[in-house]
Amino acid sequence: MTRITTTFKQFPRTFWVANTIELFERWAYYGFFMLFANYLTGSSDVGGLEFTQIQKGYIMGFGTGILYFLPVLTGSIADKYGYKRVLFVAFVIYTSSFILLPLFDTFEGVFAMYIYLAVGAALFKPIISATIAKTTNSETSSIGFGIFYMMVNIGAFFGPMVTLLFKSNYILVFYISAGIIALNFILLLFYKEPGRTKSNESLAKTFTLVFKNIWVVLLDFKFVIFLLIVAGFWTMYFQLFFTLPVFISQWVDTSSMYEFFSLHAPIIAENYGSHGQMEPEFITNFDALFIIIFQIYVSALVMKRKPLNTMFAGFIIASIGMALTLLTQNVIFTLAAMLVFAFGEMAASPKITEYIGKIASADKKALYMGYSFIPVFIGTIFAGYISGSVYQNMSDKHSLLVKEVSQRGLSISGELSQNEYFAKAASLMDMSNNQLTSYLWDTYHPSNIWIVIISIGLMSALFLWLYNRFLLDIND
Repeated sequence: MTRITTTFKQFPRTFWVANTIELFERWAYYGFFMLFANYLTGSSDVGGLEFTQIQKGYIMGFGTGILYFLPVLTGSIADKYGYKRVLFVAFVIYTSSFILLPLFDTFEGVFAMYIYLAVGAALFKPIISATIAKTTNSETSSIGFGIFYMMVNIGAFFGPMVTLLFKSNYILVFYISAGIIALNFILLLFYKEPGRTKSNESLAKTFTLVFKNIWVVLLDFKFVIFLLIVAGFWTMYFQLFFTLPVFISQWVDTSSMYEFFSLHAPIIAENYGSHGQMEPEFITNFDALFIIIFQIYVSALVMKRKPLNTMFAGFIIASIGMALTLLTQNVIFTLAAMLVFAFGEMAASPKITEYIGKIASADKKALYMGYSFIPVFIGTIFAGYISGSVYQNMSDKHSLLVKEVSQRGLSISGELSQNEYFAKAASLMDMSNNQLTSYLWDTYHPSNIWIVIISIGLMSALFLWLYNRFLLDIND
């Protein structure tokens, strides 16, 4: 603990301002993002848009992928025009996109507005990462990035906890996020840019240089392999937001947790539960809570360990966490799975950023730290496909029910909402809603989606071990 306290004193004020800005940005982003999957696919009678899982996968996969690819370019914009100016523009885009997004209810409209929001986020991301990298050194970087990651998760935890209170009116969810991100206009007054090399070249020349640098990266075989391996981890990670909230909503019985809170903390049951079940986003939010509690200790534990070895262990642990989701529909196993996954995430994720930060060019941190988002970009694209087409075919409750209804030769109007369709099918099959859910679970085995996800995590760990064993010839 003394070592941690000594390290804390070495961080300059800009480090803490940047972390606070990150906290509010993540608060605003996750406040809507944690609810986004069920907003897109949920039944219309509870405010959902009733998009297909495939449409959800396109929006969340490709849209989020753009968010993580553009920092390769936006980092150079920040280097040229200044971190503070670009942050101001990012917050303007962020605020306006949150206000505009709930006004659209078509696939094309929502997709376009989410891309617009992604541009704002892409302008923001490399600046804060570069600020953290520039305000830490070899001695403080592990704890520094651990604090940064903890701030991400404080925002990721409190954002949904606030917006879930207004889930009955999704417009308010987006407006709350707009208000939270607007707080960063005030914090921007206290932000002092760390040292950067100013460029007098035109933006066109700068972008040309960026693509040349990308080509240099692509010619670095070992680094490209590393990025592809890490993309597997991010493919698994993003299922927490793309798939898990929908899976819990459709399949997991959270009544025992609802009864527990009704007895011991009724205010939680009243605000974060309904109809005898807890909100699925409340459950998935425990991942962020676990990281808030344990991140500093995990970072201290792995501070002196090699990044690649720590990443390997993290990938394995996270995969084990995902495996627990297969066992049952009981919410206790879901929570246990998330706890195990969180420990793997805490070990691996900050070390990925730290590893790339160590090999980045010192005078172009914003630009080269943008490359840390490339595997995230690839991961989100694959994650969108898995949570879209793969989930639709293997696990989507409504799709499986439509298939069952067709096989039985039953006739149910397609004009009904998803909830109404389910209730009508249960009635025609002479089952209760819970009985029909159990029947679909036992007949179609929707939890098999997690076998796909676990396999990706374990293969990533295997390839990382092979990379470290046979390709890496430097002492990282």
